[in-house]
Amino acid sequence: MDILTFIIVGLIAGWIAGKVMRGRGFGIVGNIVVGIIGAFIGGYLFSAMGVTSYGFIGSIVMAAIGAIVLLFLISLFRRAA
Repeated sequence: MDILTFIIVGLIAGWIAGKVMRGRGFGIVGNIVVGIIGAFIGGYLFSAMGVTSYGFIGSIVMAAIGAIVLLFLISLFRRAA
């Protein structure tokens, strides 16, 4: 995947995760960062379950799920602190 596609997937996935977990996005840079980290988490989780994603939409779904997991974990740590 080229870098521009990776950034676009990260942006969309971060925006979706922001809508699901907080009700609003994190801004362009925040959405990209959350989405890219979420893509790595989602890729790990999906590969551990033996599921592969296909195409652009599959990558967005996988990254969005990973980003939602990331934001959920962050919210758990914020409550504990």
